[in-house]
Amino acid sequence: MRAVPIWVDKVHDRDKVDQCIWDLCFKPDGNQLIVAAGNRVLVYDTNDGTLIQSLKGHKDTVYCVCYAKDGKRFASGSADKGVIIWTSKLEGILKYTHNDAIQCLAYNPVTHQLASCAVSDFGLWSPEQKNVSKHKVNSRITCCSWTNDGQYLALGLYNGLVSIRNKGGEEKVKIERPNATTSPVWSLQWNPSREESYDVLAVADWGQRLSFYQLSGKQIGKDRNLGYDPNYVNWFSKGEYVVVGGSNKQCCLHTKEGVKLGVIGDQTSWTWSAAVKPDSNYVAVGCQDGTIAYYQLIFSTVHGLYKDRYAYRDNMTDVIIQHLITDQKVRIKCRDLVKKIAIYRHRLAVQLPDKIVIYELYSDDAADMHYKVKEKINKKFECNLLVVCSQNIILCQDKRLQCYSFQGIKEKEWVMESLIRYIKVIGGPSGREGLLVGLKNGQIMKIFVDNAFPIMLLKQSTSVRCLDVSASRSKLAVVDEHNTCLVYDINTKDLLFQEPNANSVAWNTHYEDMLCFSGNGLLNIKASNFPVHQQKLQGFVVGFSGSKIFCLHIYSMSSVDVPQSASMYQYLEKKLFRDAYKVACLGVTDGDWEVLAHEALEGLDFDTAKKAFIRIKDLRYLELIHSIEERKKRGENDNMVFLGDIYSYQAKFGEAAKLYKKSGTEQKAMNMYTDLRMFDQAKEYIGSGDPLDKKMLITKQADWAKSSNEPKAAAEMYISAGEFCKAIDIIGEHGWADMMIDLARKLDKADREALSRAAMHLTKMEQYSFAAEVYSKMGDIKALINLHVEAKHWEDAFTLAEKHTEYKEEVYVPYAQWLAENDKFDDAQEAFHKAGLQGEAVKVLEQLTHNAVIESRFNDAGYYFWKLSMQCLDIARAEDSEKREEMLAKFQDFQRKADMYYAYHSIQRYTDEPFTSHLPEALFNISRYLLHMIQGGIPHGISKVGTLYALAKQSKNLGAHKLARYAYEKLQTLRIPSRFQEAVDVGSVMIRSKAFADSEELLPMCYRCSTTNPLLNNGGNCCVNCRQPFVHSFVSFEVLPLVEFVIDSSLTDEEAVQILDLSIPKQKKEDRGWKEGRIGHAQTLRLGQADEDDEPEEEDPFSAKLMTFDQEDTEFRPVVVTRSVLQTLSRSEVYILKRPKPLRYQFFRSLLPDVTITQCPKCNKLFHTDDFELQYLQKGHCPFCRSTLDD
Repeated sequence: MRAVPIWVDKVHDRDKVDQCIWDLCFKPDGNQLIVAAGNRVLVYDTNDGTLIQSLKGHKDTVYCVCYAKDGKRFASGSADKGVIIWTSKLEGILKYTHNDAIQCLAYNPVTHQLASCAVSDFGLWSPEQKNVSKHKVNSRITCCSWTNDGQYLALGLYNGLVSIRNKGGEEKVKIERPNATTSPVWSLQWNPSREESYDVLAVADWGQRLSFYQLSGKQIGKDRNLGYDPNYVNWFSKGEYVVVGGSNKQCCLHTKEGVKLGVIGDQTSWTWSAAVKPDSNYVAVGCQDGTIAYYQLIFSTVHGLYKDRYAYRDNMTDVIIQHLITDQKVRIKCRDLVKKIAIYRHRLAVQLPDKIVIYELYSDDAADMHYKVKEKINKKFECNLLVVCSQNIILCQDKRLQCYSFQGIKEKEWVMESLIRYIKVIGGPSGREGLLVGLKNGQIMKIFVDNAFPIMLLKQSTSVRCLDVSASRSKLAVVDEHNTCLVYDINTKDLLFQEPNANSVAWNTHYEDMLCFSGNGLLNIKASNFPVHQQKLQGFVVGFSGSKIFCLHIYSMSSVDVPQSASMYQYLEKKLFRDAYKVACLGVTDGDWEVLAHEALEGLDFDTAKKAFIRIKDLRYLELIHSIEERKKRGENDNMVFLGDIYSYQAKFGEAAKLYKKSGTEQKAMNMYTDLRMFDQAKEYIGSGDPLDKKMLITKQADWAKSSNEPKAAAEMYISAGEFCKAIDIIGEHGWADMMIDLARKLDKADREALSRAAMHLTKMEQYSFAAEVYSKMGDIKALINLHVEAKHWEDAFTLAEKHTEYKEEVYVPYAQWLAENDKFDDAQEAFHKAGLQGEAVKVLEQLTHNAVIESRFNDAGYYFWKLSMQCLDIARAEDSEKREEMLAKFQDFQRKADMYYAYHSIQRYTDEPFTSHLPEALFNISRYLLHMIQGGIPHGISKVGTLYALAKQSKNLGAHKLARYAYEKLQTLRIPSRFQEAVDVGSVMIRSKAFADSEELLPMCYRCSTTNPLLNNGGNCCVNCRQPFVHSFVSFEVLPLVEFVIDSSLTDEEAVQILDLSIPKQKKEDRGWKEGRIGHAQTLRLGQADEDDEPEEEDPFSAKLMTFDQEDTEFRPVVVTRSVLQTLSRSEVYILKRPKPLRYQFFRSLLPDVTITQCPKCNKLFHTDDFELQYLQKGHCPFCRSTLDD
């Protein structure tokens, strides 16, 4: 630290008597200095020390001055007990007084409230208040200061105490100090820095101590003994230093911990005041003899550098080590003045006033920044330069170099011929490091720590300012006193080149042939023997590593990233690709890497090009290089072709084509241009009249037209090139039907693939007529049928299927599926049946039947079971004997279930719905029929409870009390739904009051044996005597007067029908009733008496056979009719159930011809004619099989 006096002035009164300078303060902008001298306030210009104005207003000595932080006003306090407020324009605007002389003033830095302290009290004034609030103090006030936040005011008292008050003047903290009574506090000030974590108060007392306290009153550190009586203590603006002075006739600089750093200026009398210019290193000092001295403090840089570690002094007592690559910093607090710093590898040496401290890194990690003390040499050394090695420190003083161990033992000494101007450690084994030394006489020496004899590398005529050696130790760069950079070959001592305007030089540690030097605000980078590349840079170059340059500017070290682009391009110009690659590795932009890669590729240096393309991750060019290398391995060595490939990749198509032509590979040029859609240029390289090339070119042109959204042009080009399939696809994609059919009509019949595609696209466009035309042209009947099926043109499909029966399944199966999808299941079943898919037909019916039962649609269930039975019959007709028996068994089962579901439909409606359309007799008969049928098994969905419930109610109503009682008893044994429970319970009780008999009118009679049958037969639905099954009318379920007979085995069913059709019906004899007559004169009346000439009536042969049964036999024996008996039967009395093969016909004779019976020809069910006609009129079809008369 050096203090340079800027200006000095001495203040006298009119009588030339020296006026003591009691106080000083700066205007906040630093332009003016306010001085308290005698009874005047002097205002100086700080730039040149000119007295701007002498302010008069006080009648006695002015003791104190203070400027407000906002720079608008300042105040002065005097022994005349008055305080004057002055504006920044040097005008007095206010004056107020105390009871005693004013001792000190302080402006609040936030509220600009003024604290004015007299001997026994202090006042607080602000522009907003008319009155000054004053507070008594029990001891004389000597000094005062506000905290940074303006909340607290510290008062220094003559009794040695410090009183801390709030803004209202109330005492909050009292700092009791040791030996206070003999140590008046003469000056105090709060640290103005806002970066401190807490407020720090510096206190100087006349016990010759400097102390520091926190706001709480706690002391920081220990008292610093000054050795003189201090009159003032003032902080620098940032709080890093404090100035103290007094009876020692000096102004001294101390650290913020109180460590003395040096003297700012020696005076001839006591220094009573000092002020630090805001935010700068200027200090004004006021003395007792009237001297005002204005100094500039110059803090010299103390630092050391080794590779990427830079150590420098901070706040005079701290050492900061900065890692220039990672920008990490670590601070070492030395708590004393740092005089010299040296750094080398893992060592750090710091010279303090009375010792040298050696530090080392905790670990060998290159990124480790933690240092620990290794040794301390407790000696006072005087030296110009300090260097540290692994095991030694080197001190340089003028011409002498001294080597000490870390224990402080001097090991070697070298004396040079001239002053040492520069010294640098250049590395080496531990304990044997080499030093590079530059002398004023131009000699450059190399010294090894373990060798007593220096080695002269070379001698030049000019003095050395800076030195550096290249990474391989083969070249030496020197900056001389004329600012010239000279580069020598160490081995030959030859001067390789020299450059002007240099103040420092550094070799690149990563690349042998590159150095940089700085000077005149420019950075110069020189590679090999190429011209220098320049860019702006302030400061000194001290290191060069890769693409980073370490630059010292004033006090700060910074690393500057410098892309090595310029140097790389210099090598590229000379086609030195490998050297250019090495330079690029130091640090260039991606764009530079790309240029290098392409230049190397064009120079056919594939190895360098590959490395460069890998850096920029360009896979396309890497694939190109790989392919060229593979081709070279296969024996290709035409560099012209390789270069053509490279140019084509670089979009230099014209040059590539020329190279291809020169090398005789025009085909490559044509392929390149066609790939680029540059068809006109491609035509220039077509071989002479080669049709294949022309066709390929047209095809590629069409491909391009397609991709560039010109489909019509592309289609036309494909047609002209003969690529009909591609043309058809494009036409089809865009739905151009007319263009498609025109093309299809032009196509040859043999081109089936193109025609098939055309037909397919026409079908997608729903142009079915055009598609049919194309399929017809092809003669593809199957595709034509599929087209009609897809279009749902069923009539056309059926017509074709009739002509080509082998495709019948192709029509009816999709038709059936379509019907099924549209909920036309009956029609779908028929269609499956027609298609010969009996299994599918049965599946549809089974599903329909199952759904009908689940949904309680028993009428539909009966109908579907009948359809299923007929389906089984059809299958049985076509299958072998084993399968036939199974199908016939199923037929019988399905017929039985169809009858039962059909009958149960009425019962279910009666039990579940509030109203019924059936007569009680019909419900009674249906219930009895179902009950008899249930004995053979109950199908799913039919309720025995519902059947018995209906039977019980109708039996009771019609007088069949015995049957009703049986039904109620049966119901009691079953699980009854809750809705029937009460009715069943009541009915069961009430029926017991009735006679245990059935009405005779209800008992059915067998028309074969005339036996009256009970209402319920355990043997089933047949006569108890002759086992003749009852035949029911399938509406009212009354027993029809029919007797079944079978034909004699000698006759076939068809012969029997033929005989019956030819039989002559017998004439019934006329019933003559009564007859009048005369016998003589008498009249006579005869009743029922036959004439004598009438023949006796013959007995009916069929009636004779009715009683041909054995009552003991449990099996039913039907009436067997021979040919002769058949001839006697009347056709109108016989009903024939013509069942399909392999079943036999069933024959019934009506014993009551007057009872008209109708037979359904489809399902062969028999009905009372009146019942059938009523149902047909209501429903429009047969109630059982739903067939119409038209069917």
